[in-house]
Amino acid sequence: MRDFRLASLGALGWLAACGSALAQTQPAPDMPATSTFGVWTTMVDTLDTGQDARKTCAASTAFYDAGGNSGTLTLSISNGDALPPDAYPAVMITIDNRSLQTGKKIAAIFGDPGVKVSTTVYSNDAVNGRPTWTVDNQPKTSLALLRAMRQATSLDVTFGKQAIASIPMDGFTKAYRSLGASCGFPTKDVAP
Repeated sequence: MRDFRLASLGALGWLAACGSALAQTQPAPDMPATSTFGVWTTMVDTLDTGQDARKTCAASTAFYDAGGNSGTLTLSISNGDALPPDAYPAVMITIDNRSLQTGKKIAAIFGDPGVKVSTTVYSNDAVNGRPTWTVDNQPKTSLALLRAMRQATSLDVTFGKQAIASIPMDGFTKAYRSLGASCGFPTKDVAP
């Protein structure tokens, strides 16, 4: 089975950057379906194995950090993975900032003044030449993070003591519901 996650992330970064210009599209049969919700863009890629259809569902939004570096915040899950409530979409940040801390178990805080979620992130190989960090995907923490994303107007992200960005969340709830509808998982625990 092909793994579309990393390839999808690069495409999502582009889609999110152009998100406000995109409307819901009807792709060619071999192209992923995309939709836009506020500043979020979703993409559903289907691979028919002949025995079943595997879908990779992702949502992404673009942002700039305080230094003007562009980045994307992306959620990704496949209907071949464990699904909510057993496991939640992977959360990744890709940003053109090579001065950020890299390694494993980097302390991170996501939230806004009303709600903060502490977790860890780890750096990955660059996606399309851009450094990437993945949130440690533990069900309880992931659920708290996704709920914080739903509640926040802007999600403040900090690695260690370094503020990364304040990422707008306009359209997140609808984008998350779309992921659930496309990949077949309930969304009421995050986006009632």
